[in-house]
Amino acid sequence: MDKLCVFAGTTEGRRLVAFLASQHVQVTACVATEYGASLLAPLDHLTVSARRLTQAEMEVLFRAQGFALVVDATHPYAAAVTENIAAACAATGTPYLRLLREGGQVPEGAVYVPDIPRAVEYLNEGTGNILLTTGSKELSLYNGIQDFTDRVYARVLPMASSLAACQGAGLGPGHIIAMQGPFSRELNTALLRFVQAGYLVTKEDGGPGGFADKAAAAREAGATLVVIGRPPQREGLSLSDTAALLCRRFGLRGELPEP
Repeated sequence: MDKLCVFAGTTEGRRLVAFLASQHVQVTACVATEYGASLLAPLDHLTVSARRLTQAEMEVLFRAQGFALVVDATHPYAAAVTENIAAACAATGTPYLRLLREGGQVPEGAVYVPDIPRAVEYLNEGTGNILLTTGSKELSLYNGIQDFTDRVYARVLPMASSLAACQGAGLGPGHIIAMQGPFSRELNTALLRFVQAGYLVTKEDGGPGGFADKAAAAREAGATLVVIGRPPQREGLSLSDTAALLCRRFGLRGELPEP
C-alpha cells in the first residue's frame, strides 16, 4: 500500500485527504492544531499528526514513513511552512507537490497592499473602526494602528490560543469576535454594521476562504475592503489537477468529495 502525506491546513487539503483515505493508500494528514484535526473525519487508512512540525521533525517523519509523495496543501500565506516542507522533502529525497489555491478577483474600489505593514500605513491615513479577518497569528503586527484598542475588532477562531493572542495584543473582550466559519455575505454584513466598521481587512484567500462573500459584504455595508496580497508562491497545481495526477500515478479512481 502506497503511503502519502498531506499537509492539510486548508479546505482543499481536507478534501484531498478524504479522497485519498477512501482509496487503497495509507494517508498521513499533518495539521498544526487539535482544531485542525477536529475538521478531519475519522477514516480508515488515515493517520493524523496534530501539531506544528519543524523542518527537522518533518525530515524524521519522512524518513521513518518513506512516503511516495508529500502534498503541500497549506494556506497560501503560510510561506514559511511551505519552505520547510519543500526543504525537508529535498533533504530526504521525498517527492514534493504543491497544491495551490486559486486567488479571488480583487473588486474595483478595494485597496490592495502587499503586506501587513503597508496595510497599517494605509489604515493610519484614515479614521473609523476596522474589522480584521486575517486571523490571530499575526495580530500583533497590527499594533501600529493608531487607537488600535479602540478602532480594531478581530474575528478569530474560538480557540484558547486565538483569545490569548487577542488579549496579548491588547484587545478587550468587546473587540474580540470568536467564531468558526464559513461566513455568509449576510453574516459578514451584519458584523460590519454591528461594529460600525469603515474598513474590512482580509487576505486574498480565494473561494474556500470566503473572499467573495467578504468583498460583497464590504460593498453592502459601505466599508472599504483592504486586501493583503499573497506572498510569492511556489509552482503547483489546482486541487482538481492534483487529484488527477495522483489518480494517474497511483492508479486511483473516484471523485473528490464536495466542500
